[in-house]
Amino acid sequence: MADMSPEAKKRLSSVLKLVRVTFQYGFIPTVLYMGNLGFRNKKTKSSIGFKRGADEGMPPLELASILWG
Repeated sequence: MADMSPEAKKRLSSVLKLVRVTFQYGFIPTVLYMGNLGFRNKKTKSSIGFKRGADEGMPPLELASILWG
């Protein structure tokens, strides 16, 4: 790594930073999404502990209502 030019070191540093940030912010959502894709329990219609849809008597779950109450 000592043989690299300063420009190459800077590029490598930028790429590694991007990979680190992508992993930090993407790992948990990816795990939850992949858990929701498969292994659904047909009896309870849930996967990894999450029910599909809103509870009885509650308003429907939508992105706008989750983000802005």
